[in-house]
Amino acid sequence: MSKLAQLQTALAALDPLHLEVLDESHMHSRGLETHYKAVIVSPLFTGLNAVKRHQKVYASLGDLMAQVHALALHTYTPEEWAQQGVAPASPTCKGGH
Repeated sequence: MSKLAQLQTALAALDPLHLEVLDESHMHSRGLETHYKAVIVSPLFTGLNAVKRHQKVYASLGDLMAQVHALALHTYTPEEWAQQGVAPASPTCKGGH
C-alpha cells in the first residue's frame, strides 16, 4: 500500500465529510512520498481551535507521521467548508534543487 493510501486510510478515522490527501513531493527536492497536503472536513473539529484539530489528525496518523517529512493540514468544520469550499494553494518550495 502506498504511503498516500496509508494516510487516507488513517485519516478516515476522523469521519471526514470531505478528505483530500495530495502527494506534493514533486514540488520539493527531498524525493518521492515525503511532502503531503491534507484537506479534512469533519464534524469532530467543531469547537476546536487549529492546534486541537491538528492534534486529532496527528493522533489518527500515529506512527505514520515518522515517515512523512512535511504535512500541510487544512482542517475545517462542515460549516467552515460550506463557506470556504476550497483550501489554499500550497506555496512553491524554496529549499534545495
